[in-house]
Amino acid sequence: MTDVATFDRMTPLQAAELLRACCGAERWVQSMLLRMPFGDIHAVLAAADEIWQRLGPDDWREAFRHHPRLGETQSEAAQDDRARIWSSTEQAGVRNTDASMRAELAAANAAYEERFGFICIICATGLHAEDILQLTRERLRNTPEEELPIAAEEQRMITRLRLLKLFHDPPKAMAT
Repeated sequence: MTDVATFDRMTPLQAAELLRACCGAERWVQSMLLRMPFGDIHAVLAAADEIWQRLGPDDWREAFRHHPRLGETQSEAAQDDRARIWSSTEQAGVRNTDASMRAELAAANAAYEERFGFICIICATGLHAEDILQLTRERLRNTPEEELPIAAEEQRMITRLRLLKLFHDPPKAMAT
């Protein structure tokens, strides 16, 4: 954890490492670096959202690859320790589920990837395995054209939560 003032004084290399833990899309990271210094968390979050909205499907998919499948711990792309810990915490509702629920989640993940070509991205903080499974199954009804922007919005919410964690967990109301 750090504060925005300390972050604003970091070298681009140091800041990029922290930003990548929040979102694995390299264009997002580089665009955030160009916006430094931020001054406060509100400016960080506003820039993060604005930049994310300007990115496209390839960037979104790149960010998705930095997440493990729901119920798993390994992502396709490398994650640093901070991102691994955050992923584990975000998926805490899946951690202590029985083998049958883990099998159902794995099957839903496989069906999702088969249908859409990327892992299911859900902002899972505070959700239980049953909730995640239900959301995944509901989203399987979407067309690929409908689903990609939904997944991108989930990634945006995950990024915001991670930025809040990075910058000392400000009030949760700012997470939306």
